[in-house]
Amino acid sequence: MTRKTTSQPQETLDGVQLAILNKRIEGICGKMANTLFRTGRSGVLASGRDFSCCIVTADDELLNAAESLPVHVLSGADMMAKSVKEFHPAIKKGDAYLHNSPYHGNSHPADHTILAPVVDDHGNHRFTVVAKAHQADCGNSIPSTYVADAIDVYNEGALIFPAVKIQENYRDIEDIIRMCKLRIRVPEQWWGDYLAMLGAARIGEREMVALGEEIGWDNVVTFVREWLDYSEKRMIGEIGNLPVGSRTVASTHDPFPDAPDGITVQVTVTVDPVDAIISVDLRDNPDNFRNGLNLSEACARSAALLGVFNSVSHTVPSNAGSFRRVRIQLREGCVVGIPKHPTSCSAATTNLADRIGNATARAMAEIAEGHGMASTGFLIPPSIGSISGRDPRTENPFVNQVFLGWGGGAAAPKADAWLTAGHIGNSGLTHQDSVELDEARFPMIVKDRHYCADSGGAGRTKGGEGMIVEFGPLGCQMEIGYLSDGCINPAEGVRGGRAGAPASQYRRSVTGDIMALPAAGQVILEPGETIVSQSCGGGGYGSPHERPASKIVEDVREGWVSREAARSAYGVALLANGTVDQDTTDALRAQPRKG
Repeated sequence: MTRKTTSQPQETLDGVQLAILNKRIEGICGKMANTLFRTGRSGVLASGRDFSCCIVTADDELLNAAESLPVHVLSGADMMAKSVKEFHPAIKKGDAYLHNSPYHGNSHPADHTILAPVVDDHGNHRFTVVAKAHQADCGNSIPSTYVADAIDVYNEGALIFPAVKIQENYRDIEDIIRMCKLRIRVPEQWWGDYLAMLGAARIGEREMVALGEEIGWDNVVTFVREWLDYSEKRMIGEIGNLPVGSRTVASTHDPFPDAPDGITVQVTVTVDPVDAIISVDLRDNPDNFRNGLNLSEACARSAALLGVFNSVSHTVPSNAGSFRRVRIQLREGCVVGIPKHPTSCSAATTNLADRIGNATARAMAEIAEGHGMASTGFLIPPSIGSISGRDPRTENPFVNQVFLGWGGGAAAPKADAWLTAGHIGNSGLTHQDSVELDEARFPMIVKDRHYCADSGGAGRTKGGEGMIVEFGPLGCQMEIGYLSDGCINPAEGVRGGRAGAPASQYRRSVTGDIMALPAAGQVILEPGETIVSQSCGGGGYGSPHERPASKIVEDVREGWVSREAARSAYGVALLANGTVDQDTTDALRAQPRKG
């Protein structure tokens, strides 16, 4: 039974009470996430963990998003909750809404989201719980979670749900369910993921109601106000420790449909430690393109926030309180701004979002040594592509996005890259697939998966290595959709750090012949054929000649860096026994560094 109120209303809470209540709410988000992880039916959820859960206040402010993918929740959950109220003024207990519209606060159409209001016994709307889950198939015109060359949302083909009511009085609205089941290629998979999202949201609703009844709703309101104010104060302190400065940093996405010269985007970051404001200006960028790379407003804002929060202490809570100290400037009709319908935002969470997030972090690094990061390896190579076909074992269709080989992570000021960071947008929270589980679930074989020596950007701290993955179908055709960036313009280093190795992809025929593939496409493999995917390495931070020689010895011994690269990139010569040739190393490091 739920405990009723035992606490008297308090005007203020002490630090211990704030910490305890924050952990209580973090725990609720954790319960929601655990439900999605354990009950999601598609591989992209049950194996890859590509989902997020968060809690938004009744005033549409992000309160908590424990262990969620930053590109999903730093911005967007608040905008989606606001759109729910705009479209449905009379919110009631037992309602739930399906949302995936990039024009109304969502990230991109493949991220189906369930929003459920938390309503007290007097009918007052207290919070909104949010469960977002990436879909391997969202009804696109092709069997892929992304449509790289979609000229608009109609060509993209995804079903768009702008805060559509899908439950009333805790019962499904079957009209909406039928629409999804009829349009999505593997309806049972979507249905299972829908139930997982709904279960996560209802658990969050139940737990928040129990918390309000236990400590009193007035005390919950006090906590929200004081926790957000505390978070803002923490951010003020962090910005106050930064130097004043402004930098404009550019990053160029590889050539793409409707962008034969690539897409160069730039970020201007200004730090004002006196007024404790960080400004990120994205307005001086190209207009929307007729392809799927355009950012939704939520992703443009999240990408900028990613770069900022990767440049301050991880102990600063990422919520609406700390966001008060960040000013993000966007414009309508901009490729990294506010898109107008029917602009396609199919790949809004990845390619250009990564370019913006990485450029923001690099700008912070250029303003303040010891802050910011280099660039994380870019997406989406075939090893992170969408696979589809018909399973010969069951004659049933399958669609899924695999996470077999991420790009390398970015070097940080005082630490080498996190190898499995994936990309800046998920910050390592999305899992890398188990080869055995993918082979059990789908008619496929993974012939190779390994890290590439010398692919991480050289630096005082080293970028993460890219991966080579080779896989193909067993007994059937398999279609693979991907949109690989970083083949021409790899992940940049910062403060003298070098770029990571570029991405590439090939088809291997049944006779073993290798043929290069374009950076983006839908490739159909026949039985016996494979696709070979090399993902980007991450960028390095600081001059490679500042990396301690002892670390290079360890890198070479473990196989991350070759002897040749130790000498050419890091200026470290090794003797035959693997120890440092100090005299030669001193001479090499005394020479002006090239490149």
